[in-house]
Amino acid sequence: MTLAAPQYRAMRYGITRIQWEETPQGVQYVQAEQALEAHPQRMTDKLLHWARVTPERTFLARRKRLADGSTGDWEHLIYAQALAGARRIGQALLDRQLSADRPVVILSENSLEHAMLALGCMMVGVPHCPVSPAYSTVSKDFDKLRHILSTLTPGLVFATDAEKYAAAIEATVPADTEVVLAHGSLPHRSHTPLGELFETADTPAVDQALARTGPDTIVKFLFTSGSTNMPKGVINTHGMWCANQQQMWQSMPVLGESPPVLVDWLPWNHTFGGNHNIGLTLFHGGSLYIDDGKPVPALMGETLRNLREVAPTVYFNVPTGLEAIANAMHTDDLLRSNLLSKVRMFFYSGAALAQPIWDSLHAAQERELGERIVMGTGLGMTESGPFAIFVPRPEVQSGDLGLPAAGMRLKLVPMGDKVEVRYQGPNITPGYWRAPQATAEAFDEEGFFKSGDAVTWIDPNNIHLGLKFDGRIAEDFKLATGTFVSVGPLRAKIIAAGAPYVQDAVITGLNLKEVGAMLFTTPKVRDLVGLPANATLAEVLAHPNVLAHFQQVLNQLADKATGSANRVARLLLLSEPPSIDKGEVTDKGSINQRAVLKHREALVQDFHQGQALHTLLPTP
Repeated sequence: MTLAAPQYRAMRYGITRIQWEETPQGVQYVQAEQALEAHPQRMTDKLLHWARVTPERTFLARRKRLADGSTGDWEHLIYAQALAGARRIGQALLDRQLSADRPVVILSENSLEHAMLALGCMMVGVPHCPVSPAYSTVSKDFDKLRHILSTLTPGLVFATDAEKYAAAIEATVPADTEVVLAHGSLPHRSHTPLGELFETADTPAVDQALARTGPDTIVKFLFTSGSTNMPKGVINTHGMWCANQQQMWQSMPVLGESPPVLVDWLPWNHTFGGNHNIGLTLFHGGSLYIDDGKPVPALMGETLRNLREVAPTVYFNVPTGLEAIANAMHTDDLLRSNLLSKVRMFFYSGAALAQPIWDSLHAAQERELGERIVMGTGLGMTESGPFAIFVPRPEVQSGDLGLPAAGMRLKLVPMGDKVEVRYQGPNITPGYWRAPQATAEAFDEEGFFKSGDAVTWIDPNNIHLGLKFDGRIAEDFKLATGTFVSVGPLRAKIIAAGAPYVQDAVITGLNLKEVGAMLFTTPKVRDLVGLPANATLAEVLAHPNVLAHFQQVLNQLADKATGSANRVARLLLLSEPPSIDKGEVTDKGSINQRAVLKHREALVQDFHQGQALHTLLPTP
């Protein structure tokens, strides 16, 4: 008996076939058969269009903040208000003679005020930079924030809440830089209320400044995560952003079939939330409801509340968020009914989606609708706008990436046992701000951007099925939350904390919820126990003294952690030494992280599922 093929809610795909060629050296060039169609050259053209055509439609909405910290009813920003406010703020920025050399830096989370300031910048050609709020509210040394401000030399720094951002501002913002606040005041320096910018009367100078903008005008700077060095400022231009939105539309025609409605928490300092989702909303005249929830236990309830009230037409999240929603839909009838009532596509990014989550979502959909909703995914990065590759069919498997966007070329370059994907096209950044060496190093001799991502064909005999993910050329990775884990610095911290008993640490957690560390110990670890010299390493590592010592090391690391990206949530001592034959260790004695993870994949899974013997977890 053969099972019937699953039924999916109908959705068109724009890019389904590719052109391909290969050089004698094994380098492959890939591009979509479909050309990139005509599109606007400035994102502000879309704001002007929708403010004229649908002035009363909601552009953005966010729940009001109540005095007790909870949230109330939705506060709406319609397109007409967005344009009028952007003009007034734009005039205020012109009065301050701000520019690319003196841009606007936004320290705060997603909000209507954040959006209005960004739109004001766009109207008059002043770049802005949304900075990760964690750099101000979680960081203890403010080093990354200080580096960003030093790189940008802003003329204005904005924060929504004075109390929340006061320490960071006091520590990092130069005394002669204007600080604008939406709420509150600073104890040790003057500030400008945001209301003053809103009250500025706009003049023809706004129209003149807008006319001077074009496809090469810088819209914003988005900083990378700083995985190996300090973050780099990725230049985002009007032309790059608009081209990328057109590419998205041609790959996902569903975006233009009706004004999209989004319920979205993804942060605007990140390219997924700030370029992909805000961009598609503005490009297609849609409505985005700012979700103050997040895929963490304390905030997930807010997301579920919002999804019970607002029915999205497309829904974006990271794997951990989709997992929580899938679990809730099995028992929450209102959530399941409302979320699935209008949605045409789910979309995940940031990390791979585990197949059990996929299956759970489809089960809830089939129960409610009798069919499945398409799950879209692909590959991209800050430097690609971010949209680059998208899966062109509903039958997606975890790890599938798909086909390149229209107008972009992929270059597949053999790198040892991996193949790196490189990008060239109108959506690719021109480089990193004030970092000519980093920019030069990022592009190859043909002008392709080197992504560092490894890919392979889903089916080499049918290349039109597209590519699938094959890890990173380097060691860094993302958790299931989309949080980037910087392996090098974390390894160094663990080795230092465990000295002199740790040879190296292998960092685990790719596409999982938390970071783990598997340790290779030095011979000196035997000094911690009184066992005979002929005792096996497994016996030594299982000794209570050794386990107690490393429990203390783990606890100390946990106490110093500032977030999930650098918090070691579990630790395992490896009794099987690294194998030089398997490439786990070089002849110089250094550990090959990728080889260890590859050859001990089963152990890594057992480790994170709590099934590995003597796994250590942080204790209070």
